[in-house]
Amino acid sequence: MKAELMAAYLSGSITPPQMQQLNAMLLADAEARREFAELLNVDSALAALAADWTSTPKAAQPKPARWLTSSPRWITAAAACIAMLLGAWYWQHAHTIYATVSKAAGVQELTDGAALRGETHDIRAGSVSLITARGARIVIEAPAEFRFESAQRLHMKRGRLAADVPPTAKGFTVITPSGDAVDLGTRFGVDVPTSGAAEVHVFQGEVIAKASGAHDKQSLRGGDAVTFAAGASTARELRSAAFIQPDEMPGLTAGLAAGQRAQAEGALAALRKDPALIALLDFESAEELPGVYRKVQGRWPGSHAPEFVNVGDHLKLDVGGGRDWPQLTLAAWVRIDRLGAPYQSLLHTDGWSQNNPGQVHWIINRDTTMRLALIGNVLAPGSVERQGHPDSRTPVLPEQGRWVHLAAVYDSAQKTARFYLNGQFDSETRLQTAPPARLGPAQIGNWNQQDRKLSGRVDELLLLGRAMSDAEIHALHAAGNPYR
Repeated sequence: MKAELMAAYLSGSITPPQMQQLNAMLLADAEARREFAELLNVDSALAALAADWTSTPKAAQPKPARWLTSSPRWITAAAACIAMLLGAWYWQHAHTIYATVSKAAGVQELTDGAALRGETHDIRAGSVSLITARGARIVIEAPAEFRFESAQRLHMKRGRLAADVPPTAKGFTVITPSGDAVDLGTRFGVDVPTSGAAEVHVFQGEVIAKASGAHDKQSLRGGDAVTFAAGASTARELRSAAFIQPDEMPGLTAGLAAGQRAQAEGALAALRKDPALIALLDFESAEELPGVYRKVQGRWPGSHAPEFVNVGDHLKLDVGGGRDWPQLTLAAWVRIDRLGAPYQSLLHTDGWSQNNPGQVHWIINRDTTMRLALIGNVLAPGSVERQGHPDSRTPVLPEQGRWVHLAAVYDSAQKTARFYLNGQFDSETRLQTAPPARLGPAQIGNWNQQDRKLSGRVDELLLLGRAMSDAEIHALHAAGNPYR
């Protein structure tokens, strides 16, 4: 009966007796009132989506000239009423609080506790966690430009958003330049890059997506993702970990408050003086490195990192060529978006030829362990490695969605390859044959531009021509850790 009465109300077919029953039920039943409010939210959002509703007022149509001459008093009165209504709407829109800042990590434009109304916000660095008036928890990562139209409608011109929407906010809608997403009680993300089409990623539950100009809506379930392009929604792989989630924010804000960024910069300054340094990429140079990738925020507010999203994305590097490196340390901060590829490239030298022993392939395996393969390596007798190359033991994504520090240390004299995860020693592989390492032309995030695609970001890539000790790796992680 309850469902029938609500459905009749929403369809406009409710009869007077049914209306009385519905009113009586809502007065007596708190759960029915909550359910009815959810239905009204969703119905309103879907109706707006179906009508391609926007808040931008349409251009006024010229009125017939005869109105202006035949009914001047009526026109004057109507204009006064419209002006009063617009004034009341504007006053309400300007003063209603749609969301409140719960955490601002490295954001200069907003502070904890700030109230957000209908104004436009342009944040250039950091991340901000918000709670809407209906209880939706949202994290927006810079660079971002957005404004609330109401507690249930958010316009995203650019930026990256993760939303955790409770039943009270069901129907929460994100509007992007290339399409809209309506929540039906779920967790989802929206990425609006500075250039390119917006994406919708559903982590859990259901979202209704509709590309701008498209005729049909599309239901997306947990695990689904689409790109809005050319007036259509195109399926794409889910990148659930590309979004900072609300539960990640406290660790990031605590890290900044503890001065972690200054410690990281101090550690980098010391490494730059290391005579064994081959390359240290912090991606802050104004000079663009060659390749195809998105330049997004790194693990510090306003810092930069290359992000690899599509097949073929890569960054080219050419360092350390023409020399043999008997010892080599490789380290990087990495944020992996997703699993699934057979291999994901951290750094691949361009070749893999028996005529050029020592070429380096540093990758993440399908099972998310780390591998350091050099052409010419032969495992020591009795090795437990399953695929003929040194692999780490611990999956490198125990905290999928967060920044992790990966390191590998190669020593041809000791004939060892050692692995580290977040500063902690993981495992050592012993080798029977271990030629010196050889670098040169290489790619980060891919190999041969079409293979071993990395999905995620890389920050502070270090190549050092000596073997760092366990203590040095531990200190390197501790100094650069963005979390507390």
